[in-house]
This record gives sequence, C-alpha cells and structure tokens, in this order.
Amino acid sequence: MIEVLASGFLSTIQDAGRPAYQRFGVPVSGAMDADSLAIANLLAGNRPEEAAMEVTISGPSLRFSAANVFAIAGADFSPTLNGEPIENNRAYLAAAGSVLKLGTVREGCRAYIAFAGGLEIQPVMGSRSTYLKGKIGGLDGRALRAGDSIPFAAPVSSLPNMPWRFLGQNFGFPKTPHQVLRVIPGPQFDAFSEDGIQTFLSSVYTVTGENDRMGYRFSGPAIAHKEGRDGNIISDGIPMGAIQVPQDQPIVLMADRQTTGGYTKIASVISVDLPRLAQLKTGDTVEFQMTDIRTAQECYRKRARFYKDLYRQFNERDLLSAHIYRVGMPEKIFHVTLHEYK
Repeated sequence: MIEVLASGFLSTIQDAGRPAYQRFGVPVSGAMDADSLAIANLLAGNRPEEAAMEVTISGPSLRFSAANVFAIAGADFSPTLNGEPIENNRAYLAAAGSVLKLGTVREGCRAYIAFAGGLEIQPVMGSRSTYLKGKIGGLDGRALRAGDSIPFAAPVSSLPNMPWRFLGQNFGFPKTPHQVLRVIPGPQFDAFSEDGIQTFLSSVYTVTGENDRMGYRFSGPAIAHKEGRDGNIISDGIPMGAIQVPQDQPIVLMADRQTTGGYTKIASVISVDLPRLAQLKTGDTVEFQMTDIRTAQECYRKRARFYKDLYRQFNERDLLSAHIYRVGMPEKIFHVTLHEYK
C-alpha cells in the first residue's frame, strides 16, 4: 500500500484514458504526457498504459507500507527516497516504511510515479484515470490528498535485470521552457486567411495562466480568419492536440478536453509531440511547425517500436547480455533519447 503524507499541488491517478466513451460525451482523460507514463511503467515492469500517479508543479510525499519496486519519469522534482537523492528514469526497490518525496519542479511541469504490479483501483468505464470535473475514476474522482491510502495490486521485491533498469538522466526531450510543436492541418484549415496561417506558423506563442488538464490557452500575434468567417462552426469532434482559434488566439486541447466543440480548428499537434506540450507551464513558449500525416504516422510507429524494444531490453536476460557484450559498458546501454526515434 502507498500512503499519501502530503499531496503536492495536483496529484492524480492516470492511465491511458477511456477513449471508448466519447460518443456519450465522456472525456478521455488519461496521462497528459503519455511518453513519461509509458517509460515509468516499463521501468517498473508494467504495461506502458498501466495506471500511475501523475504529479504537477510540486510533488507528493509518500510512504510505502509494503515493499515494492517503483520508477519516476518526466519532469525533475528532485526526488528523494528516505532522504537520499534518487534519479528519474531508474527502477528502485522501496522497503516497507520507506518515504518517497518529490519537491517543487525544477524543469518541466509533470512527472509520473509507477509502481510495480500497478495500483488496486476499481476501473470506471475500462480506465482508472481521474476526470476531475466529472468526479470519475481514480480515487473517488478527485485529486489525492494527505491521508489517502492506495493498495498495490501485485507488489514485487525485485524485477528481472534490476541493476540495468535505467535510461540515464539525459533521456528524452529537453524539458525546456520553449518547444517546437509539429502540427498537421485541422478540419477548418481553409477557414483561415493566408496571412493568418503564415502568422500561426511563424510566430512565438506564450502559455497564459489559463492552462490545465483540459487545455492550454496561448497569447501572441492574432491569427486571422478569411473575410466573412469567424471562429464559430457547427460542433464536431475534438482529438487531443486539436488547436481551436475562437478569438484569433490558439487553444490546444489536452487530456480532459470536451468531446465536441464549436470553434474552428486550424491544426492538430501530432501525438508524439504532445508530451512536449504537457511539460510546459505558464510563461513558457511554443512555435508551431507544419508537417504531414505520413510523417506523423511514421513517428507514431517508431515510438511504438521503441516501447517494444525497451520492454525486451529490460525483461529478456539473454538479449540484455548480448547488449552488454556488444557495448562493453553496461551503464551506456540505455543512454538514448526518445527524440532519436522521432
């Protein structure tokens, strides 16, 4: 069991979400940064989509009432285990009574704590993700708070290749306050003027204080519609990463987005770049760069292959031994960056 001693700014239980219920108006929810969720879970011996703890801005303090393996991925919260600094992107065994603390974020915005065997939480519509506004899923549909206790589903005291279940501190994309996000044209791309599209693709936009798990509102140069058009349309479906422009400013919709919306969508952020956006906070900036659907699909396939390769390297002893033999230095095996696969 994991006991919450302090909750941090916003800590919730999230997995890959509940996409099968959008036709009934139920938001997908799930992890904002799907890459970090997957990495934490793979390190902890779980499936990439398993439920984990998503922490935002400032982290929780947790006590292990039973021993278990865990891993942290995503933003840097200066984590400690029993007062000793530990690393992101590495599996650790916490003995019963151990205290894990995450401080205030240093770089990025969100991190994920995965526990081997997962957490014993009743699924709602096939998912353990928390949708806060609807009070659905997770722990009573709410953020975690001090005094909460969550049972482990199947805790373990060790995993295969424990000494080599790590990826190195430099793994992944840099959690910098400026990101370039690749986009593909949205369903109302032709509602915007040529000048408006050029402005959208050549300007820097700043994350405003209106950002949360539902979406990010940006401020920057005005994005013009064609003459006679405005930001209103008959409502249609909204994927994660859709960029609405209701009043000449972009809003990127995220995990807790509504299922339909009535504003023009100039573009959508490709799925492999959404984790970059999820690590931004108020005052950070982005640029939007046009790409095509073929590139987006190939990036998605490369990421899926990367996760599969990681699972094999962490869990197949013979393959791991071959890597050690070929590389010569075990600590170099997993020193890769995810954007190499994008």
